[in-house]
Amino acid sequence: MSNKISKMNLKKSYWILFALVCTQLPSSVYSQQDEHPVWKAVKAQQATLGVEEGAQSFTLKDLHVAILNASQTLSSFRPNSGEKDFDYTPVELLNKRDRNQFFHIGDITVSLRRQGDSAWTAYSSAADRKPVKALSPAKNSLASADISPTLGNIPLKVVRSWQDEQGDLILSFELTNPNDYSIEIGSLGIPLPFNNNMDWKNLDQAHAHNVFFDPYIGRDAGYLQVNRLHGRGPSLLVLPYRNAGFEAYNPLNSDPTPRSITFEGFHEWLIHSKAHADTDWKGVEQWNTPTSTVLKPRESKTFALKFVLAPSIRGIESALLKNNRPVAVGAPGYVVPMDNPVKLFVKHNQAIKSVSVYPEGALTLTKKGNTPHQWTEYQVQGNRWGRARLTINYRDGMTQTIHYKVIKSEKEVVKDLGHFLTTKQWYENDKDLFGRSPSVISYDYEEQQPITQNKSAWFAGLSDEAGAASWLAAMMKQVLQPNPQEIAKLKRFVNETLYGRIQHREGDKKYGVVKSLFYYEPDSMPAGTYRSDINWKTWAAWPKKEADDIGRSYNYPHVAAAHWVMYRLARNYTNLVNEESWQTYLERAYQTSMAMVEKAPYYAQFGQMEGSIFLIVLNDLRREGLTLMANNLEAAMRKRAEHWKTLNYPFGSEMPWDSTGQEEVYLWSRFFGFDEKAQVTLNAIIAYMPTVPHWGYNGSARRYWDFVYGGKLSRIERQLHHYGSALNAIPVLTAFRDHPDDFYLLRIGHAGMMGALANVTEDGFGPGAFHSYPSTLANDGISGDYGTGFYGYAVNSGTYIVEHPEFGWLAFSGNLKTEKQQVKVALTTASKGRVFLAKENLWLTTDAGEIAELHYDQKDRSVTLVFNSDPAQNIAHILLNVNPESHYELEGISKDQLNRYEIPLSKKMVKLKKRN
Repeated sequence: MSNKISKMNLKKSYWILFALVCTQLPSSVYSQQDEHPVWKAVKAQQATLGVEEGAQSFTLKDLHVAILNASQTLSSFRPNSGEKDFDYTPVELLNKRDRNQFFHIGDITVSLRRQGDSAWTAYSSAADRKPVKALSPAKNSLASADISPTLGNIPLKVVRSWQDEQGDLILSFELTNPNDYSIEIGSLGIPLPFNNNMDWKNLDQAHAHNVFFDPYIGRDAGYLQVNRLHGRGPSLLVLPYRNAGFEAYNPLNSDPTPRSITFEGFHEWLIHSKAHADTDWKGVEQWNTPTSTVLKPRESKTFALKFVLAPSIRGIESALLKNNRPVAVGAPGYVVPMDNPVKLFVKHNQAIKSVSVYPEGALTLTKKGNTPHQWTEYQVQGNRWGRARLTINYRDGMTQTIHYKVIKSEKEVVKDLGHFLTTKQWYENDKDLFGRSPSVISYDYEEQQPITQNKSAWFAGLSDEAGAASWLAAMMKQVLQPNPQEIAKLKRFVNETLYGRIQHREGDKKYGVVKSLFYYEPDSMPAGTYRSDINWKTWAAWPKKEADDIGRSYNYPHVAAAHWVMYRLARNYTNLVNEESWQTYLERAYQTSMAMVEKAPYYAQFGQMEGSIFLIVLNDLRREGLTLMANNLEAAMRKRAEHWKTLNYPFGSEMPWDSTGQEEVYLWSRFFGFDEKAQVTLNAIIAYMPTVPHWGYNGSARRYWDFVYGGKLSRIERQLHHYGSALNAIPVLTAFRDHPDDFYLLRIGHAGMMGALANVTEDGFGPGAFHSYPSTLANDGISGDYGTGFYGYAVNSGTYIVEHPEFGWLAFSGNLKTEKQQVKVALTTASKGRVFLAKENLWLTTDAGEIAELHYDQKDRSVTLVFNSDPAQNIAHILLNVNPESHYELEGISKDQLNRYEIPLSKKMVKLKKRN
């Protein structure tokens, strides 16, 4: 999206790069500069927080806190680990954020109305700060105050207390109604501004100082997890303590701290949310039913949160159980294909009283009994497409909600996606002045029409992520389910539009990839070319020179992947691709990979989205015996990986922080034996890829700015299952296959993989991501960069079979049943072409053909495969790869020159045996 930047010393701070990139960005998008208009305005405002009056410090069992004397909000909050430079609060901004409107931990927001009235009145302790009235601390209390004065003319008395409860920190608010009439509390929020602000920081500083936080919006079982960026050390948990169920998660957009690519904003924990549902969220289906509570005359009620440390990210669930919180583990997760029921394991120190489903009938819940350590096991069947909520009521009065998304079968979702892309999104116009016909083009689902013009050139230009993603998805779909009719169109796209227009096919720019075919240059185009209702006066309305630039490396993986798909179809299938030889397509994939390094060297220093395609191409070059090309490609990639090896956190990009490059950085670090750097990368992914009982957040790799660059509703906002989910699932599942006893990796990896399908509509449209703001909670309106994530599903999806020490035999993307010593699994992925048997480290993949079932004999350890030999698959043989590390062999079947078993279509079943 940015101009090519001249080569610079990589050791310079990343904010310098960011400042250069942002010279083309709207000012509302960034805040790296000290002279941001917000901070300029703040300087002229009076400080009201009272930082100058000092603070009291307290050391608890695991935490150290400092409470300001004047406001009694937190000014410091850190673990007792001796790491004094780290703080959970944005402490470096304390003297900037000490004015009105800036939220701090200890603030509160409330909306009230007299019972029977219709209008709500909102109050915030940060809006117009006044001195609070310090109270004598009670037993175990660190500080206490009547904060009613800083809540304006609130008709309640509000007392806030900080307490040491057996070494843990408690934040409580006692609300008292002193009036002779009842007051309804329609919203009650506790702001939690943890330090996710990376302004002015390079990657080393951000990983040392900053955190990410993710919610489980599960009412009484809900929690917020706060993780260090590097993924190591303890995880801070915010838990309900008293009357504080996690009902909704609200962005604090009234806080003036400038949101940006380096700061996604703060949020508040909402205990009640009915007032929001009646006003700014009106008409939007929330995760939980919005509630309120009524305070009768002279009645008081206390609301409290608890802050505890889990020993690690992987130790969060154990810490929850230790704190008597209900824990749910979904296997495989909370995206439920209708043909593939999932397991749910629930544990609490109290019995389950009742369960219910909303909407009624959306799920069928079947109790299966208890595990050895008393986890209650359920089977969850999806019946109706869409969001669904499971509510569990426990005998101690706690209520837990678990959030599911029911989808069609993986096979049907992908089939529908391919059809939508090659029909609704198929663009054919022989009068197109920009050379975009024929193609699969970006699409506006709300308007039900293709995007042929946009003020951001790349949306309509068939390159960059938001422009290339749709044709990329259509191409990658053919890896899973080759369809002759779709391929006939895509061959035209590749031969007429991709190779020769998006990518140069001759001259000194040969194999270079342009930034956009669409551009805004009215003086060189016929009158009436451009729509008059679009504002073209933006940095993103690229002129032709900018659109023709071949210096953005991120555009190359899409093209390399398209050539690789054509190679695969020509190589492994009959009568699908005959226009060029498979050698030609593989060479084009290779040349595109090399062109990225040679023609876009600046950005090529960073890990690329879909960068795994370069390793796939390298492996295929080796298999095909194309040694010279393979050696050249490997040498070019080694130079990049050796550079990453010198960096503490090699996750740079054109953005100051990103979740894009980790996919490729991990794979090449692993490939070249840079194990320490691979582990650093994996830890960073674990930090921003949570596992929680919520389909939208489970496995959802963090991204919060691409609605600005690839969305219709443009804002900085946590995106649910943006392309990062499925791309980051590639290294996570690769790591799981290396460590098949690491169940945590399987959980988040499979969830990320399924994120690529979670948001696809019933009719097959793939949106860029799902909006997490409670004012929206819906898919974005345009296709955006969806296809980049679908690439991750296409190259990485598989069925995973594990024997868990507590939960028994499980299949992720498979229907499993056991019969005596036999474990039988029917594959349910879109391709039915990959399956991993963790117990035997057996990774089976087909380059052509479908595996219908895998049977595992636990006694003799043999594996039987049952094939789907549909003659419509356009294959001569089933082509099966068996990983040599498993020591399994298929007797009586010959291999081809690529070391694949060539299984005749007449063979419905084969048996693999393990060598001694």
